[in-house]
Amino acid sequence: MKKSTSWEHVGDWYDDLLRDEDTYQNKVILPNVVRLAALKNGMKVLDLACGQGFFSRAFADAGAAVVGTDISAKLIAIAKKNVSNAKFFVSPAHRLEMIQEHSLDAATIILAAQNIENISEVFKEIQKKLKPGGKLLLVLNHPAFRNPGASSWGFDEQAKKQYRRIDAYMTESKREIDMHPGSQKKITTVSFHRPLQVYFKTLANAGFQISRLEEWVSHRESEKGPRKEEEDRTRREFPLFLCIEAKSITER
Repeated sequence: MKKSTSWEHVGDWYDDLLRDEDTYQNKVILPNVVRLAALKNGMKVLDLACGQGFFSRAFADAGAAVVGTDISAKLIAIAKKNVSNAKFFVSPAHRLEMIQEHSLDAATIILAAQNIENISEVFKEIQKKLKPGGKLLLVLNHPAFRNPGASSWGFDEQAKKQYRRIDAYMTESKREIDMHPGSQKKITTVSFHRPLQVYFKTLANAGFQISRLEEWVSHRESEKGPRKEEEDRTRREFPLFLCIEAKSITER
């Protein structure tokens, strides 16, 4: 049986998670995405795989005309309750019939591309909906440093250095991820690892040109202790997130 990549079964958990003000979504990703999107009143923005509407709400509050889509009916139902000034649709990521071609100023895929299997079809569909020069902001768990099942933290006691261990990078993979390790009830989703060149090549083949790349680190600090200084140093050295800005350059 094929494992679903939908977050239908984790909707309530994810909604509760994002109500915490100290999340990476709130402290790191949101301010950077808003900055790069350069939102203006009336801009037409697609929040693809919008989940329960966390980013859609911020975009709409900034004056954008926002459409949010997600394959999970449960998450879209939560989004409609959370956000009154945006439109939401239940839809797979590669099917955007509700959006007119070449009508969007911008689109975002935030921490969702790693949960989407047919990413090539998705990029092609978004490209058709963007105006020429319209931008796609793709935010990923950094694939060079975060590969589920093949990356981890280590500490060298002799050198007193924390390090990031990477056991695989170039090989694409698909893994089941426990979203809440240690809890009695196991909550899982499916994640796809892809090296950077896959994203760059797939975007280019879909009619995009990479216009910006940024890497974002954690905002958090360790509690006082013998490893605090080193742990905080490595937080600044190993980025958690990668943002790719790609502009639509051709009509297909």
